[in-house]
Amino acid sequence: MLGLPEGEVFLTPWTQEWEREFLLEKEKIQKEIGDNIVEIHHIGSTAVKKLSAKPIIDIAVEINDFNEGENYVSSLEKIGYSYKGTNILPDRHYFSKGEPRTHQIHMYQSGNKYLQEQLKFRDYLRNNDEAKIEYEQLKLKLSKLNKSNKHKYAEDKTHFVKTILGKVQ
Repeated sequence: MLGLPEGEVFLTPWTQEWEREFLLEKEKIQKEIGDNIVEIHHIGSTAVKKLSAKPIIDIAVEINDFNEGENYVSSLEKIGYSYKGTNILPDRHYFSKGEPRTHQIHMYQSGNKYLQEQLKFRDYLRNNDEAKIEYEQLKLKLSKLNKSNKHKYAEDKTHFVKTILGKVQ
Protein backbone atom coordinates (compact mmCIF):
# COMPACT_ATOMS: atom_id res chain seq x y z
CA MET A 1 0.00 0.00 0.00
CA LEU A 2 1.25 3.44 -0.91
CA GLY A 3 -0.16 6.78 0.08
CA LEU A 4 -0.35 8.96 3.16
CA PRO A 5 -3.35 11.31 3.37
CA GLU A 6 -2.54 14.91 4.25
CA GLY A 7 -2.39 15.53 7.97
CA GLU A 8 -2.05 11.86 8.94
CA VAL A 9 0.88 9.92 10.38
CA PHE A 10 0.89 6.14 10.34
CA LEU A 11 3.36 3.40 9.53
CA THR A 12 2.98 0.24 7.49
CA PRO A 13 5.21 -2.83 7.52
CA TRP A 14 8.03 -2.90 4.99
CA THR A 15 7.21 -4.49 1.65
CA GLN A 16 9.25 -5.38 -1.45
CA GLU A 17 6.70 -3.28 -3.37
CA TRP A 18 8.49 -0.15 -2.15
CA GLU A 19 11.71 -1.10 -3.93
CA ARG A 20 9.77 -1.85 -7.13
CA GLU A 21 7.93 1.47 -6.85
CA PHE A 22 11.21 3.32 -6.44
CA LEU A 23 12.73 1.63 -9.50
CA LEU A 24 9.66 2.41 -11.64
CA GLU A 25 9.69 6.03 -10.54
CA LYS A 26 13.45 6.32 -11.06
CA GLU A 27 12.97 5.19 -14.66
CA LYS A 28 10.24 7.80 -15.24
CA ILE A 29 12.38 10.58 -13.74
CA GLN A 30 15.39 9.56 -15.81
CA LYS A 31 13.28 9.59 -18.95
CA GLU A 32 12.14 13.15 -18.23
CA ILE A 33 15.33 14.84 -16.95
CA GLY A 34 17.99 12.13 -17.13
CA ASP A 35 20.66 14.19 -18.91
CA ASN A 36 20.76 16.58 -15.96
CA ILE A 37 20.96 14.02 -13.15
CA VAL A 38 24.08 12.98 -11.28
CA GLU A 39 22.27 10.18 -9.40
CA ILE A 40 18.84 9.13 -8.14
CA HIS A 41 18.75 7.63 -4.64
CA HIS A 42 16.05 5.77 -2.72
CA ILE A 43 16.11 7.42 0.71
CA GLY A 44 14.02 7.38 3.85
CA SER A 45 12.66 4.40 5.71
CA THR A 46 11.09 2.75 2.66
CA ALA A 47 14.67 2.26 1.43
CA VAL A 48 15.57 0.08 4.44
CA LYS A 49 14.47 -3.56 4.24
CA LYS A 50 12.21 -4.74 7.05
CA LEU A 51 11.72 -1.24 8.49
CA SER A 52 8.14 -0.04 8.95
CA ALA A 53 7.58 3.35 7.36
CA LYS A 54 5.08 5.95 6.32
CA PRO A 55 3.90 4.65 2.93
CA ILE A 56 5.62 7.33 0.83
CA ILE A 57 8.59 6.68 -1.46
CA ASP A 58 11.28 9.29 -0.80
CA ILE A 59 13.57 9.95 -3.74
CA ALA A 60 16.69 12.09 -3.74
CA VAL A 61 17.56 13.50 -7.15
CA GLU A 62 21.13 14.73 -7.22
CA ILE A 63 21.91 17.49 -9.74
CA ASN A 64 25.07 19.47 -10.52
CA ASP A 65 23.65 22.97 -10.00
CA PHE A 66 20.95 23.73 -7.44
CA ASN A 67 19.85 26.79 -9.42
CA GLU A 68 18.85 24.53 -12.33
CA GLY A 69 16.20 22.76 -10.22
CA GLU A 70 13.33 24.99 -11.29
CA ASN A 71 14.10 24.12 -14.92
CA TYR A 72 12.83 20.57 -14.28
CA VAL A 73 9.42 21.52 -12.85
CA SER A 74 7.40 21.16 -16.07
CA SER A 75 9.08 17.85 -16.95
CA LEU A 76 8.32 16.40 -13.50
CA GLU A 77 4.76 17.75 -13.63
CA LYS A 78 4.25 15.58 -16.76
CA ILE A 79 4.71 12.50 -14.57
CA GLY A 80 2.44 13.71 -11.79
CA TYR A 81 4.64 15.76 -9.45
CA SER A 82 3.69 19.10 -7.91
CA TYR A 83 6.48 21.54 -7.25
CA LYS A 84 6.40 22.88 -3.70
CA GLY A 85 9.46 25.13 -3.93
CA THR A 86 12.61 25.48 -1.87
CA ASN A 87 11.10 26.75 1.37
CA ILE A 88 9.54 23.48 2.59
CA LEU A 89 12.79 21.75 3.58
CA PRO A 90 16.31 23.24 3.68
CA ASP A 91 18.59 23.32 0.62
CA ARG A 92 16.37 21.34 -1.70
CA HIS A 93 13.71 21.63 -4.34
CA TYR A 94 10.73 19.66 -3.06
CA PHE A 95 8.12 17.87 -5.17
CA SER A 96 5.23 15.63 -4.12
CA LYS A 97 3.04 13.25 -6.06
CA GLY A 98 -0.49 12.06 -5.42
CA GLU A 99 -3.24 12.68 -2.94
CA PRO A 100 -2.85 10.82 -0.80
CA ARG A 101 0.87 11.51 -1.26
CA THR A 102 2.70 8.47 -2.65
CA HIS A 103 6.11 9.87 -3.69
CA GLN A 104 8.35 12.79 -2.78
CA ILE A 105 11.37 14.13 -4.62
CA HIS A 106 14.07 15.95 -2.70
CA MET A 107 16.29 17.56 -5.35
CA TYR A 108 19.74 18.42 -4.05
CA GLN A 109 22.92 19.82 -5.49
CA SER A 110 25.60 17.15 -5.56
CA GLY A 111 27.59 17.16 -2.33
CA ASN A 112 24.80 18.78 -0.28
CA LYS A 113 25.18 18.06 3.44
CA TYR A 114 21.51 17.06 3.87
CA LEU A 115 21.80 14.57 1.02
CA GLN A 116 24.97 13.12 2.52
CA GLU A 117 23.25 12.78 5.91
CA GLN A 118 20.24 11.05 4.32
CA LEU A 119 22.50 8.52 2.61
CA LYS A 120 24.67 7.90 5.68
CA PHE A 121 21.65 7.40 7.93
CA ARG A 122 19.99 5.04 5.43
CA ASP A 123 23.17 3.02 4.99
CA TYR A 124 23.74 2.79 8.73
CA LEU A 125 20.25 1.38 9.27
CA ARG A 126 20.70 -1.04 6.37
CA ASN A 127 23.82 -2.43 8.01
CA ASN A 128 22.88 -2.34 11.71
CA ASP A 129 19.89 -4.46 12.72
CA GLU A 130 19.98 -3.31 16.34
CA ALA A 131 19.75 0.37 15.35
CA LYS A 132 17.07 -0.41 12.77
CA ILE A 133 14.93 -2.18 15.39
CA GLU A 134 15.43 0.63 17.90
CA TYR A 135 14.49 3.22 15.27
CA GLU A 136 11.41 1.26 14.26
CA GLN A 137 10.23 1.02 17.88
CA LEU A 138 10.72 4.77 18.29
CA LYS A 139 8.82 5.50 15.08
CA LEU A 140 5.93 3.22 16.06
CA LYS A 141 5.64 4.96 19.43
CA LEU A 142 5.85 8.44 17.90
CA SER A 143 3.36 7.65 15.15
CA LYS A 144 0.80 6.71 17.81
CA LEU A 145 1.53 9.87 19.82
CA ASN A 146 1.47 12.16 16.77
CA LYS A 147 -1.24 10.66 14.52
CA SER A 148 -2.13 14.05 13.07
CA ASN A 149 1.08 16.03 13.49
CA LYS A 150 3.79 15.05 11.00
CA HIS A 151 6.04 17.92 12.10
CA LYS A 152 6.05 16.80 15.75
CA TYR A 153 6.57 13.19 14.63
CA ALA A 154 9.62 14.22 12.57
CA GLU A 155 10.95 16.55 15.26
CA ASP A 156 10.76 13.83 17.92
CA LYS A 157 12.97 11.54 15.80
CA THR A 158 15.72 14.15 15.53
CA HIS A 159 17.75 13.10 18.59
CA PHE A 160 17.95 9.50 17.39
CA VAL A 161 18.96 10.54 13.87
CA LYS A 162 21.64 12.93 15.16
CA THR A 163 23.01 10.23 17.46
CA ILE A 164 23.42 7.87 14.50
CA LEU A 165 24.95 10.57 12.32
CA GLY A 166 27.43 11.33 15.12
CA LYS A 167 28.65 7.74 14.82
CA VAL A 168 29.23 7.91 11.06
CA GLN A 169 30.55 11.45 10.49
